[in-house]
Amino acid sequence: MGLEKVLAISGKPGLYKLVTQTRGGFVAESLIDGKRLSISLQNNVSVLSEIAIYTLTEEVPLYEVLGKINAKEEGKPSSVGPKDGKDKLEEYFFDVLPDYDEDRVYASDIKKVIQWYNLLQKHDMLGLLDEDEETSSDEEE
Repeated sequence: MGLEKVLAISGKPGLYKLVTQTRGGFVAESLIDGKRLSISLQNNVSVLSEIAIYTLTEEVPLYEVLGKINAKEEGKPSSVGPKDGKDKLEEYFFDVLPDYDEDRVYASDIKKVIQWYNLLQKHDMLGLLDEDEETSSDEEE
């Protein structure tokens, strides 16, 4: 299971794991509390493997950014919390991704990336990042 099975659902906190598809949508399990919920096709859902972060030159896939955070933190939870101040969050993100576009990547986006990293780390799902790297390099060849 790569990040294509991990979802962010608009209006709902945290991340969700895709359990199964249904006729009118799908069933997802929260990584926060393990509760399952039925999501209709009308909900705004983002697959983590499809999300990218703007830089000054290109868009960097989220799995690469999460991988850089993982390398910086050596597999531990992030040293910066999502509730830290805007300046501290931006300074941390600048260390991770030095050329991120400050005009298009907001503090709220950085908070979300850090929350997602911590959730994936807590559930020992950071190995999914390696699967996504392999998938993308296979597609490039």
